[in-house]
Amino acid sequence: MTLGVLGGTFDPIHCGHVAAAVAAERALKLRSVMLIPSRLPPHRPEQARVSPMHRLAMTTLAAADHPSWSVSDIELKRDGPSYTFDTLTELIGQGHHASQIFFITGADAFAEIATWSRYPAVLDLAHFAIVARPGITLDSLKKRVPDLADRMTTPESFKPQVKSSSPSDKTRVILIEAATPDISSTEIRRRLGAGESIAGLVPDFVATYIAHHRLYVGTNL
Repeated sequence: MTLGVLGGTFDPIHCGHVAAAVAAERALKLRSVMLIPSRLPPHRPEQARVSPMHRLAMTTLAAADHPSWSVSDIELKRDGPSYTFDTLTELIGQGHHASQIFFITGADAFAEIATWSRYPAVLDLAHFAIVARPGITLDSLKKRVPDLADRMTTPESFKPQVKSSSPSDKTRVILIEAATPDISSTEIRRRLGAGESIAGLVPDFVATYIAHHRLYVGTNL
C-alpha cells in the first residue's frame, strides 16, 4: 500500500495544496493520500490564525471529493513544533514502511530541506515527492541541494522497491513536473480580511465553511 503524505498549516487549505496532492497521486499511482494539518509549523514563527478544530474541519472537507484521501490529526495531538521527522517516525511505528511512504512537498519548501530538523536523516524515512511550484524549477533543485542530486529521479524512472531493513538505500527524491496554481494561504486571508472574493482559490466546501463560521474576518494576514 503506497501512501502519499501532505502536511501543512492549512490555514486555510487551498486549491494549490489539492493540486500538489493530485499531481503526486497520479504521477506515482498512489493507493492513498493522507493530509496532516500541523499544530505548530517549525519554519513559521507565527501561530495559525484559526483553531486546530477549524483547520482539521477544512482539511476534511477538502479531502471529501477524493475517495482515496484521508485526514489525520497526529500532529495536532502532539505538543511542540510539528517536525516531519517525528511524523514520519510515527507513521512507521503504525506499520507503514519507509519504502511505501511518499512525503509530498513543493519545490520551494524542498529547496530549504537542509534547514529541516534532523536532516539528512529525515530523508531515510520516506520517499520525497517534490512537485513543481511557480518560481522554482525542478532542474534548479540539483543546484540548490547538490548533495542530493544522485538521489533524485523522475516518476518515469522511479522503480518501487520491496521492503528492506535498510530504508536509506531505498528512499528517493522524485521530481514531479506539474502545473500547480500560484496560491497562498496568506493571500487568501488577506482577501477575506478585505472582504474580497476567494472563488476558485479554495475548494467549494471549504469556501462555504469559511463563510459560515466567518473565519479570517477582520484580519489582513
